[in-house]
Amino acid sequence: MSKQSQMNKIKAKVLGLKESPLYTDRVENGYVPVIGEGSLDADIVFVGEAPGKNEAKTGRPFCGASGKVLDELLSFIDIKRADVYITNIIKDRPVDNRDPKSEEIELYTPFLIQQFQIIQPKVIATLGRFSMKFVLEYFNLKDEIQSISDIHGKIFETKTKWGTVKIIPLFHPAVAVYNRTRLQELKSDFEILK
Repeated sequence: MSKQSQMNKIKAKVLGLKESPLYTDRVENGYVPVIGEGSLDADIVFVGEAPGKNEAKTGRPFCGASGKVLDELLSFIDIKRADVYITNIIKDRPVDNRDPKSEEIELYTPFLIQQFQIIQPKVIATLGRFSMKFVLEYFNLKDEIQSISDIHGKIFETKTKWGTVKIIPLFHPAVAVYNRTRLQELKSDFEILK
């Protein structure tokens, strides 16, 4: 089965995920799940926390203000957005942009893991403390978890079924949306991805 067919299966499952506490809100607001976008042969997969309002309206990850910063950071290191894959742990927007609940994470986790297995990235770049904690825990690097201020831009290696993967915790692009002076710090971290 092609990578695209496998990804379409994930999308179909998320669309029909009535047991999700976020399903009703999605339907009532006319939102769509945000599965992810980019190359299914990407070396780098970016993982955020959950879609925001713009993302839930369009079905595209990182398409609002944070997405503009992410695009700027990718451009800075000469990587096209189309050559990476961008997704979130949670595929539906949490109500009022609250933090996802543990049962929601549990429900959506298998989809993200399937995405990793389909794409088989060499690098997983986490965007924000939430996805950093989740990804490090999932890949048995729990002992490495510290505050994102302490470990952003560091490289952690883990073994997977498809080979060695580097995990790089990064600040969420929203950091530079709220404080433009921090853009340089984000750019320095992104140079590591090069």
